[in-house]
Amino acid sequence: MNIVITNQALQWFSNEMEVQPGDTIRFYVRYGGSNPFHEGFSLGMSKDEPMNPTVIAKNEGVTFFIEEDDVWFFNDHDLYVDFDQELDELSYDYK
Repeated sequence: MNIVITNQALQWFSNEMEVQPGDTIRFYVRYGGSNPFHEGFSLGMSKDEPMNPTVIAKNEGVTFFIEEDDVWFFNDHDLYVDFDQELDELSYDYK
């Protein structure tokens, strides 16, 4: 499993969350919403320190990660994070 962050998504993190090189961003499972695999769950994110990361990606000095306890959510798919200009928000794809 991999995490892929586009340059446009990285710019969103910089603008909206004031992410800078050296910061760490966690993708985690949260209750509510939906996704292609699990009704009632969705993807959340926060600035957080890794405890037991299973998937790690670095982009421009920023570390993105998924903890071991949350890997089940992705059903062995890679997470692609992009920016949707029309909706002015991040978009997620699972490939």
